[in-house]
Amino acid sequence: MKTLPFERRYETFSYLPLMDNAQISRQIQYTLDQGFFPGVEFTNDPSAEAHYWTLWKLPMFSARSPQEVLNEVQQCKSEYPNSYIRVVAFDNIKQCQVMSFIVQKPR
Repeated sequence: MKTLPFERRYETFSYLPLMDNAQISRQIQYTLDQGFFPGVEFTNDPSAEAHYWTLWKLPMFSARSPQEVLNEVQQCKSEYPNSYIRVVAFDNIKQCQVMSFIVQKPR
């Protein structure tokens, strides 16, 4: 049996290859379909001890399509190309984050 190469793993889907825009879009659509509010966060230190990531902008309470969120992800990537970037989903009933996944890892 072959083991995975040594690499730090982060968040949901971390054992899979990085997703392309179409796959990210489907995950965002799922988030919206569940009634969650997407947000974009970034950091230079994704270690477990660093609990807080910087919120790119306020969560997108009025987002209706994945493209709106992808546009914000692209803006964040262009502003912080050497940072880890993730999409998070907030549940307004539970008042907490219910999902997150990495969309960019620095080279």
